[in-house]
Amino acid sequence: MSNSLPFESAYRHGFARVAACTVPVAIADPAANADAILETARECSEDAVAVAVFPELSLTGYAIDDLVMQDAVLDAVVVQIERLVEASEDLFPVLVVGAPLRHRNRLYNCAVVIHRGELLGVAPKSYLPTYREFYERRWYAPGDDQRGEDIRVGSLEAPFGPDLLFASLDVPGLVLHAEVCEDVWVPIPPSSEAALAGATVLLNLSGSPITIARAEDRKDLAQSQSLRCLAAYAYAAAGMGESTNDVSWDGQTFVYEGGVLLAETERFPDGPRSSVADIDLDRLRQDRLRQGTFDDNRRTHQPLFRTVHFELDPPAADIGLLRPLDRFPFVPDDPARLAQDCYEAFNIQVSGLMQRLQAIGSPKPVIGVSGGLDSTHALLVVARAMDRMGRPRSDILAYTMPGFATSDHTKSNAIALAESVGASIETIDIRPAATEILQGIGHPFADGEPVYDVTFENVQAGIRTDFLFRLANQNGGLVIGTSDLSELALGWATYGVGDQMSHYAVNAGVPKTLIQHLIRYVISTGEGVDSREADVLQSVLDTEISPELVPAGQDGKLQSTEDRIGPYALHDFALFHVLRYGFRPSKIAFLASRAWSHPDAGAWPPGFPDEDRYAYDLPTVAKWLRVFLQRYFAFAQFKRSAIPNGPKVSPAGSLSPRGDWRAPSDGNAAVWLAELDATLPPA
Repeated sequence: MSNSLPFESAYRHGFARVAACTVPVAIADPAANADAILETARECSEDAVAVAVFPELSLTGYAIDDLVMQDAVLDAVVVQIERLVEASEDLFPVLVVGAPLRHRNRLYNCAVVIHRGELLGVAPKSYLPTYREFYERRWYAPGDDQRGEDIRVGSLEAPFGPDLLFASLDVPGLVLHAEVCEDVWVPIPPSSEAALAGATVLLNLSGSPITIARAEDRKDLAQSQSLRCLAAYAYAAAGMGESTNDVSWDGQTFVYEGGVLLAETERFPDGPRSSVADIDLDRLRQDRLRQGTFDDNRRTHQPLFRTVHFELDPPAADIGLLRPLDRFPFVPDDPARLAQDCYEAFNIQVSGLMQRLQAIGSPKPVIGVSGGLDSTHALLVVARAMDRMGRPRSDILAYTMPGFATSDHTKSNAIALAESVGASIETIDIRPAATEILQGIGHPFADGEPVYDVTFENVQAGIRTDFLFRLANQNGGLVIGTSDLSELALGWATYGVGDQMSHYAVNAGVPKTLIQHLIRYVISTGEGVDSREADVLQSVLDTEISPELVPAGQDGKLQSTEDRIGPYALHDFALFHVLRYGFRPSKIAFLASRAWSHPDAGAWPPGFPDEDRYAYDLPTVAKWLRVFLQRYFAFAQFKRSAIPNGPKVSPAGSLSPRGDWRAPSDGNAAVWLAELDATLPPA
């Protein structure tokens, strides 16, 4: 992270802008091709692009056959490389262009790396195709044996070989490696060893004539390589102007990061095109830190690479953020992906519960239903598990337990839902038992005073859980936990005798922002849901999140969870980036302020009501992020350290001390709060 850059700069927060560019080529005309490359390079420079990669042999054209052996062509290539190097003095990006270059007694198909008036290095293609339409060994030598070499290009001299990494001194984590076309089509590509040696941004200069389905193959290879190598992969293929004697060209470009497509351009373009994306270098670094087997693989292969350093000097300005950014990182915007996620999440929960019930003698599920999101979804999971085990839903023992602040709306929802599901439902009024405890401890509420403190709340929460456990004892049952991942993150659960405790916690791996979509999924797919049940579920979705432990005020407004601890949308945003990537709080604030800047900016998950679409400015983001950091790091761990079993659902992680998250219960939030406060711009 470059501390001299302003908060608004993406480069301050671990991003680097990469462009995969294709330009129309003039056959065997290096001067015209250098003109086209420079025009796109200047546009990239104005757009704060750090790295711009161009197609294979982009200075001459790929499909020039024997013309590449002509001295006039090869001399012109050298002249234009010298010209590009000189022109690059005033350009921001590292330029990676393709060219045929002479070295000793052979000709090599090369990636030429240029930046700020320097020829940084030249990487020859290692694997030359000589099958089907390809004849490359007719002209070129494979470069896999050129490790440790240097090359002269006119008046310039630079390192030469497939063993070159290009590392930025002032953008930490930006380490480049270039390979050429066929190199990624072999079982162990050069970029695999480069990634093990530290490369984070893998570049492919490609010719690659197009045939039916080859575009999908290229994307599959690049996606797999970016996922396997925990890297970004930028691919630029040749397009317009290449000879079509016997093949055709589509100018495909794209950028992947860790298996995710960040940008692509249309194929068969009528002019220059660039796929531009901001690579999250922090994400790649964190993934490699966490996945120890990545570096273990390096120990096996022990790749030897040389590193060439350069300085980018990124702009101290707000350049925007060019990458998909989810408001709800646990909830995909794409309808098909969301449906698949919901299918998997729901079935993970159902299958986990089935295994637990069958393993311990098929007890009756005991569940408290409040009419809120969490208990509603848990009840749906239980109902589906009973169906799949061939057991009657009447074996589900559901209880609604109204307290001093339970609204008629949620109570009636709870009863209607249980009845529509087919569960056995009983109502137990907890107020007498709660009053007795409050009297026994001398609480002012017992004497008629309107004191609604944490003791008043937790007595009610504890009574409910106590009833459920005793009812399970009485009926041969198993208490089903309903508390979710977001509540565990914040410690928003009554410890021991409240919703933190159960026999099996089906929702413990599901974040709050996903639960409403899971319920919508159950409605839409008819997972054992009839029309009556669907109506009740919709009523639950329309109800504000509340623990209903404190009576309504004089304005009639019920106690709102989000009024007290903040919006779950922002807390889940922070949770995802803390749990999955360990990001700095300042980076989380930067991302959240971008994702939530305006209700109309970016996509919303399918089914999200228009009237509920909202925005948060940076001060609001920072306010609730401080709350999250304090609760997550300094308060809630003791509750997480003692949670019951429950299935992991999200790839972002779980908070079970036996699963993804182990932390001291007596920790503090000082370092996270200090980092945030030191980085935020002045109010």
